[in-house]
Amino acid sequence: MDTNPEKENTADLADWQAYHRRGEREALVRLVERYRRPLFGYLLRLAGDAGTAEDWFQETWARALARPRSFVRPPMAPWLFRIAHNLAMDSFRRSRREVPLAQTAEGEVTVADAGTLAPDRLVASRELGERIAAAVAELPGAQRETFSLRMDGRLAFREIADIQGCPLGTVLARMQYALAKLRAALAADYSDWKEMR
Repeated sequence: MDTNPEKENTADLADWQAYHRRGEREALVRLVERYRRPLFGYLLRLAGDAGTAEDWFQETWARALARPRSFVRPPMAPWLFRIAHNLAMDSFRRSRREVPLAQTAEGEVTVADAGTLAPDRLVASRELGERIAAAVAELPGAQRETFSLRMDGRLAFREIADIQGCPLGTVLARMQYALAKLRAALAADYSDWKEMR
């Protein structure tokens, strides 16, 4: 996703309209690719496995395309993440299981640019990335989801509150608790990482 929110919103709206009004498939492809990494990353953290996350990713887009008028105005990210959130929660309710705590995706969490590290440091960086991913996976469901929406989805806290259907203060508290738990769980790793740099 673009780092300029205004430019991103304009591009999202233009592509959405190009697809729905003029049938331009390339516009839809651009939208899907623009949101692939943050939306899939969020779903992967919720699902715990890539297969389920991919199914949910496709279903999210299917639901979005089935109700084009529900996208009223930019930004598009909160609308898509809300669809994905509802889809995942419906799936969890149907299967009567808790949100899974395990998440494995080698290389998903990167600590440093692989091109700038010596091989021994690259291995250490990957190992640290795995420990970070494991620590995130151990967060309680609501905290993990808030953390993922903020970090993977790059959403504002107000947008996360809308997606989760809770007050802004609750979202801020969840993020604060998540960060405190991650700091505690990764304290030794952080000092090792600082030495590695």
